[in-house]
Amino acid sequence: MRLSKLTAALVAAGLALPACAASDAATLQKLMERMEKLEARNAELEKEVKALKNESAEIAKGLDSPRLSESEPELTVRLKATEKDVLEMKKSSKVVESLEGIKATAALATVVQGASGLPSGTPDSGTQLNYRADVTVELPLQPIGDIEHKLFGGFRMGQGQGLNTAFSALGYYASAPNALAFRASGASPDDSVVILGQAYYQAAIPLPFGGFKPYSRETLDITFGKMDIFSFFDQNAAAGDETRQFLNSVFVHNPLLDAGREVGVDANGFQPGFIVGYTNSFDKTQPWRLSFGVFGTGPRGSNYEASLTQPLLFGQAETQLKLLGGLTGNYRIYAWNRSSGEDYDYWATGQSTQHTGIGVSVDQRIGDGITVFGRYGNLVKGELPFNQAVAVGAQFSGSYWERGADSFGIGFSWLQTGSSYKNATFDWNGTPLTFTPSGAETITELYYRYRLSPQFELSPDFQWLTQGGGNASAKDVTVFGLRANIVY
Repeated sequence: MRLSKLTAALVAAGLALPACAASDAATLQKLMERMEKLEARNAELEKEVKALKNESAEIAKGLDSPRLSESEPELTVRLKATEKDVLEMKKSSKVVESLEGIKATAALATVVQGASGLPSGTPDSGTQLNYRADVTVELPLQPIGDIEHKLFGGFRMGQGQGLNTAFSALGYYASAPNALAFRASGASPDDSVVILGQAYYQAAIPLPFGGFKPYSRETLDITFGKMDIFSFFDQNAAAGDETRQFLNSVFVHNPLLDAGREVGVDANGFQPGFIVGYTNSFDKTQPWRLSFGVFGTGPRGSNYEASLTQPLLFGQAETQLKLLGGLTGNYRIYAWNRSSGEDYDYWATGQSTQHTGIGVSVDQRIGDGITVFGRYGNLVKGELPFNQAVAVGAQFSGSYWERGADSFGIGFSWLQTGSSYKNATFDWNGTPLTFTPSGAETITELYYRYRLSPQFELSPDFQWLTQGGGNASAKDVTVFGLRANIVY
């Protein structure tokens, strides 16, 4: 109908001839049909655009809110989920970054020991069992320029005194055949109290000041806080770790310092101190170091009541050498001065005197799997039950018998009775002597460390003590033990 009206109008206007009207009718019909389709498609597009605008508005509205709802578009939900995942990843990254450089270790050691040859009636002389657990944490701090510094904390707990009570009661010089035994000061045998044994700050300052750190070959170290003095002085690679090497304290540290009580630590084995160290590594194969420390000692000085009124002064010089065809050896010489040392008769007089001593600690590899060690101590001024001490021995790697992670150790210690103590009538615990002290107490120890896994080791241990407490007629004593050590 619309086409015929259009044709009639064109004819009336003289724009179309009746003759061509019929021939053009089909063409015009097709054009009108295409126009109608275009109009319909345009209407559909307008609807789609409107729908997209509405969806865009919903998406924008959803993104403006941090919350999720059931009516939100799928795209908004997925975007928010992706944002959440990214934020969680950033948080995890920050946590990992903040933990970078933190070092932590945890260890559990258990020892069972029994002794043969102790006098009948000796207290706590039966088979003894004890354990000790240690956790250490090292926290690096944000560097100050080129200065790197950190905080160190060490926690300790344990139960059981081992055979130490029995040997101490008998006045043995080597009164700690079990250096692993630990029970917190003041705790009953039923308690297993955790203590903060060490808590100190340490800074490493490259020298010269203001220089280019990568080129620095000198370092100044400053350490202060509560610490184990043997972490910084009298170290030894083959005889310095009671959890993996020798169990008797005369092999773990210089006998005069430990068994002789010269360090003056608190009841838990720690004390406050301040240490300054200088390390020179211009020759990286043979660096050397000087250290000097001031420590609180005695019943009050070691537990922060009067820490530095009667100090222990300690100085050490050490170097690492390449000998015997390039094998590594560590050589240390040191001296100490205690302004208020306790002589063997302090229990009776209550008077303290100045104590001065010197010591040497050496460990040297002499083969692919053999390390020999030696220690010497001499109390130059002061009177202890023994004034000189020597400890020597060797550690053998299990690689010689196809057990590369195992080790075998043997040590011998000689503790010479002091000249004044030879005239004593009481030992240093105040117990009357029934003999005249003379000669030297000797200790021989053997252990074998068997690795079950990288974290778990078992060590059978044997000790043989003669002339205990300087008593030439004392019966030889043998100590058998088994140690289990787990480290993570």
